Amino acid sequence: MVSYKELGLVNTKEMFAKAVKGGYAIPAFNFNTMEQMQAIVQAAVETKSPVIMQVSKGARKYANPTILRYMAQGAVEYAKELGCANPQIVLHLDHGDSFETCKSCIDSGFSSVMIDGSSLPYEENIALTKKVVEYAHAHDVTVEAELGVLAGVEDEVCAAESHYTKPEEVIDFATRTGCDSLAISIGTSHGAYKFTPEQCTRDPQTGKLVPPPLAFDVLAAIEEKLPGFPIVLHGSSSVPQDEVDTINKYGGKLPDAVGIPEEQLRKAAASAVCKINIDSDSRLAMTAAIRKHFAENPGHFDPRQYLTPARENMKKMYIHKIMNVLGSNDKL
Repeated sequence: MVSYKELGLVNTKEMFAKAVKGGYAIPAFNFNTMEQMQAIVQAAVETKSPVIMQVSKGARKYANPTILRYMAQGAVEYAKELGCANPQIVLHLDHGDSFETCKSCIDSGFSSVMIDGSSLPYEENIALTKKVVEYAHAHDVTVEAELGVLAGVEDEVCAAESHYTKPEEVIDFATRTGCDSLAISIGTSHGAYKFTPEQCTRDPQTGKLVPPPLAFDVLAAIEEKLPGFPIVLHGSSSVPQDEVDTINKYGGKLPDAVGIPEEQLRKAAASAVCKINIDSDSRLAMTAAIRKHFAENPGHFDPRQYLTPARENMKKMYIHKIMNVLGSNDKL
């Protein structure tokens, strides 16, 4: 067994407490590749922000669990090399779907895990979450649970429709499971197509889709039930239209891709929401830069030639999110 402390990582307990008190949210960026990891660390160091590096079950399958663990350890050392004396980096399992998956991650050096039992009946979700919490807490690992269902598709996570979290259930759920944070459903969604055109209105001037607002009344009711408890928002990419336009301009096909408006995420970050997950925006930034590079440099075939601008574009996006949306800069 490998302890996350040996890798220089931290769990989420202290950073979440500071975020709730300070009215900002910690960025939770998914990564699968070295370039994503480098961009995340560079952005976090330059903005002096704590950061959560998330790994999905699909990422572990794609990149290999051992490699990802050493990448996380490398991220800590890289941050120090860039001048951050005390980096606050979490290695987090995103959407763990079983006790066995969560245990495997804890045993291999993860400092935080999510157990997603949201698709199960309520009592089964509680039982599974409690089992993970008991094992994780024995190793000082923090646990994120989920109550309510998000629509959309991302890696293995798929749901046709969302079900808002019921505020009347949150006290019972948090108390009986002992979870450290709670992912809720208030209208966010996974993937780059978070809403259908029928769910949106269209801006008469630009023709762009305008998504429906998040259910802040549900969030307020949950905050009232669980004052000061760390709340998490999944599916919170904004799907930047400039990146979508670049992808479409250079041969892509992403019609009507739409995300969560950043002003709504800023409002959420100022509340008890202390962790906001962003994955699709990174994928879009990377793909847009690569498509543009190939269109302008058709003779290039060295991966370093097109992955360098891809890494820079992701870094720019991460810095923007940290400074202009989440407010986690200058918190180290």
